[in-house]
Amino acid sequence: MDEKKISFFKNRRLIQGFSTLVSNIHLPNFVKGTIYTGKLKKVCLPGLNCYSCPGATGACPIGAFQAVVGGKNFSFSYYISGILIFLSLLVARLICGFICPFGFFQDLVYKIPFKKYSTKKLKPLRYIKYLIMIFLVWGLVAITANKSGISIPYFCKYVCPQGILEGALPLSLANPSIKSALGKLFYFKFSILALTIFLSIIFYRPFCKWICPLGAFYSLFNKISLYQIHFDKEKCIACGKCLRACKMDVNVIKDQAHPECIRCNDCVRACPTGALFTSVDKLKNKSERKIINENEKTSSPCASCKSKSTCSM
Repeated sequence: MDEKKISFFKNRRLIQGFSTLVSNIHLPNFVKGTIYTGKLKKVCLPGLNCYSCPGATGACPIGAFQAVVGGKNFSFSYYISGILIFLSLLVARLICGFICPFGFFQDLVYKIPFKKYSTKKLKPLRYIKYLIMIFLVWGLVAITANKSGISIPYFCKYVCPQGILEGALPLSLANPSIKSALGKLFYFKFSILALTIFLSIIFYRPFCKWICPLGAFYSLFNKISLYQIHFDKEKCIACGKCLRACKMDVNVIKDQAHPECIRCNDCVRACPTGALFTSVDKLKNKSERKIINENEKTSSPCASCKSKSTCSM
């Protein structure tokens, strides 16, 4: 590979902000206190973005999946599952690092000046999100569905703080009738949001690490997705900069496709020798190397005039 390191997705914050805007493009609805209900709302967005958000362009994959997992309309269930699997096979948890609106929110909150703490000693908590994915998002919904296939979306209703942040809060502020109807469930969910914000100030992405079932699903595909982080052992100088750059507690030297890796590429940017690079960087360098080789062949002398700098044949 060329010695020059190519950093892909260098402006991560810009991409995260753009993705959040596209996911919630119907901005006038925040003032009106209404929810967009057009045809695009049937489309699943890749990140955790509440269906009830006034500006939401599409549906949250977790909420959509809970709505159909116990239903008779299996074709729609397969559609949602297929979309999630397709995205997972392409980029897996890169969606968490670059596209998810709630991941972006946690990144911004973490920038609030306050003492920060490591989560390395709290690694066992990461398994909570898998239990939530299996039992709360799928199992309980499927078991309690009525004859029509309708069940309570337990995770969205009782756990997910994104629903309060994007849905209940802006709707209640713009719509007096919704505000007057708020009850105990709202305040319970608001307390979860407040706790999540506090933890996000002192820990890096606690919701992504410990709670998010969407991240749990994407993580299952990290090792087989097309997008990967690669490691060139010969270029590594064991400086440890990549380990210090990773806030997800991943040792990228040992495992470049760890389930907790959100492909933020902080380790790639921190590496001073180009020992770490992405699949896109690999393709770019391969393309550049091909162009260089072709140029060298064009400018090099032919066999009959090797001693000349230019060929007259």
